[in-house]
Amino acid sequence: MQYSDEVEQMCVVKQGPNNGPSPIPQEGKWTQSREIKDICGLSHGVGWCAPQQGACKLTLNVKEGIIQEALIETLGCTGMTHSAAMASEILPGKTILEALNTDLVCDAINTAMREIFLQLAYGRTQTAFSEGGLPIGAGLEDLGKGLRSVTGTVFGTVAKGPRYLEVAEGYVTKLALDANDEIIGYSFVHLGRMMEMITKGEEAGEALKKASGTYGRFTEAVKTIDPRHE
Repeated sequence: MQYSDEVEQMCVVKQGPNNGPSPIPQEGKWTQSREIKDICGLSHGVGWCAPQQGACKLTLNVKEGIIQEALIETLGCTGMTHSAAMASEILPGKTILEALNTDLVCDAINTAMREIFLQLAYGRTQTAFSEGGLPIGAGLEDLGKGLRSVTGTVFGTVAKGPRYLEVAEGYVTKLALDANDEIIGYSFVHLGRMMEMITKGEEAGEALKKASGTYGRFTEAVKTIDPRHE
């Protein structure tokens, strides 16, 4: 340890009380985090790349400073999906400090890691007040039936108006319009649920029918349109 001449010439003045860091809420307890192994929790971070062409939502389940579970969801960039595949192999087993200083291939995922680190380090996790936290695998619950990310894709122009393409219920197949050509509902297919049925042996046409539904006043439509081609 090197000291400047000014510091070397100073006399010693003892420091006052040192109570350590302020406690943060973690999995139903108030803890003082002094080392990486003191960090626990499940939380989310959202990141973006420099051109903001794509975004990433990162979910980590951390136990005693080590990432036990990682869910990487990406949007808007095809290359980012491959980066997410690599990140799913890179992240589990690392401490959150290692992960923060690891190249996660895509800048959006790197930024998401930075944002989630702040959540974890400051005790702002989803499980801050949940005793014992959440079990490994809890991140998948965000995906719901069929383990498919919740995606919203909606397009609109001044000339032709709005087009709902994919919403919470699923892939939109028809828009229901009233006499004023305003949207009053839609029909949809829950793709995750449909694929789950098909992989279990259900005939594709039957699976499509079972995974389909409507929302709003669809049955009252004056006309319906295909939002992608009409």
